[in-house]
Amino acid sequence: MKSKKGFIVLTLVVFLFTISFVYAQQKPQDVYKLHWEGAKFPPTEFNHKKHAENYKIECKKCHHADPNPAEKVMKCLDCHDPAGEKAASVGGGIKAMDAYHKQCIDCHKKENEAGKAAPTKCNECHKKA
Repeated sequence: MKSKKGFIVLTLVVFLFTISFVYAQQKPQDVYKLHWEGAKFPPTEFNHKKHAENYKIECKKCHHADPNPAEKVMKCLDCHDPAGEKAASVGGGIKAMDAYHKQCIDCHKKENEAGKAAPTKCNECHKKA
């Protein structure tokens, strides 16, 4: 009797873990660290959840190359690599640092013009630990 209960509990635990793992793979992280080896400044923490839910920024605004970002999201580094080598080979895109800066800073400047506070200076995003 004990082994039957143990087997049921074990099966339930494995099932719940599997469901949690699959769900976690599909759900975007709340916060991403934007950084790569050899970067001049410290990492930037990008709060995806805050931008998507609180600020109501549409997925296509940032995920501009994805036909349907709700289904499968490409990472910025899929096209915009740190050196700009991939970017040049996939249609003249720009390297990662320039892509992040253009996307983020341009949007933040527009928000500031609209009277909202958004960081635009290097040390406001790239905070020393």
